Amino acid sequence: MLGKLLLTVDAIGLLLGAPIADYNHTHIFNPRWTPHAKFHGAQTITLSVTLGLATLYYTWRTSFFPPSTPPALARQGKQDSLRTAIFTGTIYWLAGLAAILYPGTDGIDPEFGPSGFPQAPIFIGFATLGVFGWLLERRA
Repeated sequence: MLGKLLLTVDAIGLLLGAPIADYNHTHIFNPRWTPHAKFHGAQTITLSVTLGLATLYYTWRTSFFPPSTPPALARQGKQDSLRTAIFTGTIYWLAGLAAILYPGTDGIDPEFGPSGFPQAPIFIGFATLGVFGWLLERRA
C-alpha cells in the first residue's frame, strides 16, 4: 500500500506541478513569449496532467478488479498496471531533466532570475517517489 501511496504522490505532482509552475505570468501569460512558445507551454501542461491521470488510473486500477478475477489474471494485471504506472509517472520528470541538455535551454528566463535549473530537485524527487513506489508494490 505504501508503494501505491508514493505513486499517488508522484501523480499529484504531475497533476498540479506544471499547471502551477507554467499557467502564470512566467509562461502562458508572458507577453514576451511567442505564440509558438506558448503552444509548447500549453502542450507541456496538458501532457503533465494527462500523465498524472494515467498514473493514478494504473496505480489503482487493480484495486477495482472484481473478486471473481482469476488469481493468475489478477497478478498479471497488477504487474502490467504497475509497469504502466511507473512509465507514466516518471517519463515527464525524465524528459524535464533531459530538456536542460538541449542547446540554448535554461531553467529560468532571464527576466525572472539568474540562470540555473531549480526544477532539477523537484523532477528528481517526484521521479524517485514513483520508482520507490513501483519497487515497493512490485515486491508486495
